Amino acid sequence: MSESKPNASEVLDRLSSSYGVSTQKELAVCLEISPGNVSAWVQRGSVPGNAIIKCALDTGADLKWLVTGLFANANLKNTNISKSARTDSGKTLLKKMLSAGGKSVLKRILDAYGFTTQKELSEYLEISTGTISTWVRREYFPGDVVITCALDTGASLEWLATGEMGIASQVETAASGIPMISKKLLLAGKLDEDGFCYIDETFVPDGVNLNNLNFVRSGKSAWLIEMGISEISNGSWLLDIDGILDVYAVSRRPGSKLRVIGQDGEFECSTNEVIAKGLVVALLKNYI
Repeated sequence: MSESKPNASEVLDRLSSSYGVSTQKELAVCLEISPGNVSAWVQRGSVPGNAIIKCALDTGADLKWLVTGLFANANLKNTNISKSARTDSGKTLLKKMLSAGGKSVLKRILDAYGFTTQKELSEYLEISTGTISTWVRREYFPGDVVITCALDTGASLEWLATGEMGIASQVETAASGIPMISKKLLLAGKLDEDGFCYIDETFVPDGVNLNNLNFVRSGKSAWLIEMGISEISNGSWLLDIDGILDVYAVSRRPGSKLRVIGQDGEFECSTNEVIAKGLVVALLKNYI
């Protein structure tokens, strides 16, 4: 796969516009790099993918517009945030991006493309499998490939870059109009990121907030769970008990007591002895 290289000066102009700055020095402050780096990018004729990703997530600017300039309606609604607020956001974002490199970012890229092996990805991107293996070995964050993947597949840039889905990006819509929600794997009492999936809204009960809906699987069972609901009522819940997550059937008892039924038995406890992480709104048994 080969594409023409975007013009570095034009990309920098769009980055500056998104941040609401006018000089290379101001742009360097927003990107938390040396001004000399920006000058070097112009001389080299190439802007690193990490800088473009950071700008897109920091400002909300349209990724394709930042890279190609094709869209004139880029989302620049956040360009007026204060410089100090940008810096705090940037530091947090950069930390998340760099800590999400290596094997984890590779898995998300493979999931987004629908590939199961590094060989498939290497052939598609026309890069060696050795290069891909280096990402894993060195915990490297391949910013340029993340951008390519986001533009190719329509996957959430925030999810690809950090493994997380923000409120704005968690419910994205495919060209067919089908919402996309986060998938998570419940394993050994922990929730791990497992990509994303599209869901038919007819399977979702009325009143459920799609922004908070996750598809959670464990073994041969899976659930649609509306995360973030903390007031426990009768029903099935994702509970944190002593730091271990699992799905339980719960019924309330007088005196702020709960009857909790799990795979290994049942017990009673006080409401303050468990932490509700989410309400099960649909159960899928033996879905594999």
